[in-house]
Amino acid sequence: MSKQTLQLHSTAFTIHSLDVNSDIPAALFKESMYFISKTVDELSIVCPTTFEIESLDAENDWLALEVVGPLGFSLTGIMADISGVLAKASISIFALSTYDTDYVLVKRQRIQNAIAALKKDGYHVLNESL
Repeated sequence: MSKQTLQLHSTAFTIHSLDVNSDIPAALFKESMYFISKTVDELSIVCPTTFEIESLDAENDWLALEVVGPLGFSLTGIMADISGVLAKASISIFALSTYDTDYVLVKRQRIQNAIAALKKDGYHVLNESL
């Protein structure tokens, strides 16, 4: 099976941790790209770094590699393979999935190393030099 194509997005993201009962800022819904996850224990928001949120903790300067999709639900092992390649290169990730595809967030200072490792393993990367 051939490797997927990944697209590097130029937007820098921040991963926020909020109190589980926090309100989600209404203005967030106007952003072009964001992710919200909530469990009984936590609320996490991933949004462009330029969007300010009062949070308990935050991790700045992540870039997103999108697995170009849409991906069918019958496909298996995509995230396992990508994360395995990056783990072998000692690159930490923050993984996200949507209905159509997957995203791998990598710290900006490690993105070129991540792209090099993925390309060496046979992945194609679009917009690799922003």
